Amino acid sequence: MLADLGFDVLEARSGGEAVEHLRQADHIDLVVTDHIMPHMTGVELAQEIALINPTLPVLIVSGYSDAVGLAAGLPRLGKPFRQADLAAALASIRHHPLFAPLSIATETRAD
Repeated sequence: MLADLGFDVLEARSGGEAVEHLRQADHIDLVVTDHIMPHMTGVELAQEIALINPTLPVLIVSGYSDAVGLAAGLPRLGKPFRQADLAAALASIRHHPLFAPLSIATETRAD
């Protein structure tokens, strides 16, 4: 569905592989992940992503309305869904990062 919507898709078979792709890729616009995966949940992946790139939007897809550990503040799309639902969910997160970027002020001291 993502390719049909015009996205270039980089697939990962696990959360760990997704993290490695994120560390090595030149540019990734957003991440779509299932919540229930072996060894790492979608929320845990979102937390790892926040450490690598806190402004990267993440959409978690889940077929379980009461999925354990699914944080309320994370964008989510329930299964099953249509391509139009996916497009709408992606449009809503494209400009809303997982975590807002931090502003860091530094002070320069004259000696």
